[in-house]
Amino acid sequence: MTIRSATATDAEAITGMLRRLAEETGDGARFASTPEAIRTHGFADAPLFETLLAERQGTAAGMALFFPHFSTTLGAPGVYVQDLWVAPEARGIGIGAALLAAVARRATIEWGAAYLALSRHVHNDGAAAFYARLGFATQNDLMHMYLAGDGFSQLATPPTAEAAP
Repeated sequence: MTIRSATATDAEAITGMLRRLAEETGDGARFASTPEAIRTHGFADAPLFETLLAERQGTAAGMALFFPHFSTTLGAPGVYVQDLWVAPEARGIGIGAALLAAVARRATIEWGAAYLALSRHVHNDGAAAFYARLGFATQNDLMHMYLAGDGFSQLATPPTAEAAP
């Protein structure tokens, strides 16, 4: 197995793995990412994320998509793993742990990360066991929140100025 940085030419493979992850977690109907979105946002002059690919015998077997994070509580930079996926036929041989270790090393070197954060689907018992084996802990006083669609658009739209009487 090798782990390497993804390039723009990997956008189709990354999107395919993200689609499989979405289907496995029940988000397939909401999945809207495209290779073009991955190329635009992950491989532009100022990329919004990085991706590492794990390959076995020249075939993509897993991926980790991540970006910088900052904790005001810790007063330190960290790394947030948005997506971690390993092909079902390659699970159980250490690829997920190797990807997370590579992400942690990269983030430590590139921006001095002091922690790694991620979210998992609550119904994914396999992921819960995997992360527990690696030493991840839940933060019961924190809940991951999400705003998208019309609610996000309304929040992001500047208020219109009222006409003076």
